[in-house]
Amino acid sequence: MTTSPHDTVLAMMARGCEFLGTEYAIMGGAMSWISERNLVSAISNAGGFGVIACGAMEPEMLDAEIAETTKRTDKPFGVNLITMHPKLDELIDVCAKHDVGHVVLAGGLPPGKAIEKIKGYGAKLICFAPALALAKKLQRSNVDALVIEGMEAGGHIGPVATSILAQEILPEIGKELPVFVAGGIGKGAAITAALEMGASGVQLGTRFVCATECIAHENFKKAFIRAPARDATISVQIDPRLPVIPVRALKNKATESFNRKQVEVAGLLDKGEIEMGEAQLQIEHYWAGALKRAVIDGDVENGSVMAGQSVGMVKSEEPVAEIIRTLMDGAALTVEERRARTG
Repeated sequence: MTTSPHDTVLAMMARGCEFLGTEYAIMGGAMSWISERNLVSAISNAGGFGVIACGAMEPEMLDAEIAETTKRTDKPFGVNLITMHPKLDELIDVCAKHDVGHVVLAGGLPPGKAIEKIKGYGAKLICFAPALALAKKLQRSNVDALVIEGMEAGGHIGPVATSILAQEILPEIGKELPVFVAGGIGKGAAITAALEMGASGVQLGTRFVCATECIAHENFKKAFIRAPARDATISVQIDPRLPVIPVRALKNKATESFNRKQVEVAGLLDKGEIEMGEAQLQIEHYWAGALKRAVIDGDVENGSVMAGQSVGMVKSEEPVAEIIRTLMDGAALTVEERRARTG
């Protein structure tokens, strides 16, 4: 008996579902100011896997966020921590206190001590791999799963496209570890394609911004709904001495403002008034403040409207459950159409 297209998709993502403890192997991308208690719990309640974006939160803030999320869902969810956070050790302690089952480390190669501490309290560790060599290194470091995120994604990005990373990494690592593909995924057909290449699941961020449960300002959501894919552009590095991780966001006045900020910080470096570490910190603080202005205050001209290129596929505001249902239906339809073509 031929299995239904929906069952076929579920079978392809079975490994990811088992790893996450979810109905669907669909992770929510961790977006600062957006991936908080309301959206995270909604994704988990709808059968996906919500992930709290800790970002620059202090330990007590993360403590409260996890507690509030737990009140809203009894389903699994994770916490995304930034490796460069000065209080990473304390943040891991907060996750351990709440027995968070999955921790995602992002923003650079995770320190060995952090890996040991997270796995030591019993959590599953997920890390980002922007290159095959790093994926293999993380595998040797005993991480439990990987996310490969291409440059089509929103926010801080790497230099390589999702399609290339998937071709490079999945054949080498996909059988060894659960791998979740991210960056530019907006429809079910892309989910099916990733699963067929050997992924255990996917991660989406941009697609969930216009969820009814998302707390982002109405202006922020309207900007997403209006924007075509080409408007999600990458920030420019002005001074080669000042390494800037590229950020993908919708074009606006903040884009020009960021360029001016780089010139200002480079000038301070020239005068010897700040060290390189402080210079990079100032750049990071710029993005944190600019993102909050857009997401929370609704200033989409002077704030940073971080968005992936899949923003062109975001057409309306709708509940998380409906978004996930549409994605799964689209994935199943792709399976059905391929069966029809092959007879």
